[in-house]
Amino acid sequence: MTTARAARELAWPDLVWSHFSRPRFGAFDERVEAAAGAGFAAIGLYLYEYERLRNEERRSNAALAAQLDAHGLCIAEIEALKGWWAVDGTESAAFEHAESLAFQIADGLGARYLQVIGPYDCTFAQAADRLGGLCDRAARYGLLVGIEWLPYTNIPSAASAQQLVEAIGRPNLGYCADIWHHVRGANDEGMLRALPGDRIFAVQMNDGPLAPTLADYKDDCLATRVPPGEGEFDCTGFLRTLRNLGVTAPISLEIASTELWKLPAAETARRAVDGIHAVLAALDA
Repeated sequence: MTTARAARELAWPDLVWSHFSRPRFGAFDERVEAAAGAGFAAIGLYLYEYERLRNEERRSNAALAAQLDAHGLCIAEIEALKGWWAVDGTESAAFEHAESLAFQIADGLGARYLQVIGPYDCTFAQAADRLGGLCDRAARYGLLVGIEWLPYTNIPSAASAQQLVEAIGRPNLGYCADIWHHVRGANDEGMLRALPGDRIFAVQMNDGPLAPTLADYKDDCLATRVPPGEGEFDCTGFLRTLRNLGVTAPISLEIASTELWKLPAAETARRAVDGIHAVLAALDA
């Protein structure tokens, strides 16, 4: 049996296989085996896949942890909390359930990072207060919290995420820099360079065409990504900017693709690793 890397020890250029590089639900064993075989140090886990594993497949935390450890893997990132801004109603109830799942993962399996996304449907002050409370609770589990800016929400850019992070002022709150949402969003390198490198807690890499394939942004980003180096994004330039900022977060491969999901997990994992290795090599070329 190999010993899994502790999630909190993960750092650049350790590789994480994001949960959404495969379909949301099912085939957990195949996912773990493929990640280990391709050389990933860790995987991400979707909140509701964890819930399904516990409730439908009746897997205990101990069994899941043993499986990860046997393959030398750990859970790097928990995806993804929304509705954190709500104070009552169905949105708040759904968030409380999701937050409970996130903390069950952190407590039972260990994790490094918790991702949050918008939009928020309230005042900026309420959003900041509620997200600050989430950060305080996450800190009890040793979790970093990162805002992923998404161009189809009211946290559309690095600058808008920075407004929230600076207003909240929690040491465990920072950013998720996903190349897709940078390139397809504001595509403003100045915004990226304005972020403190030590607060970029997550880096998500993928590639794609510069022009959208699907009309709806959200549909496009969840279906048409390709491994780094197989599209038109400047993956090397993006990583060079982050490295120059002093980013030390591990590198997550988030390649959501309905075409790649049809292929065996081992093949998609290997293509992701081969692609990012070529990009990383180009940094020093």
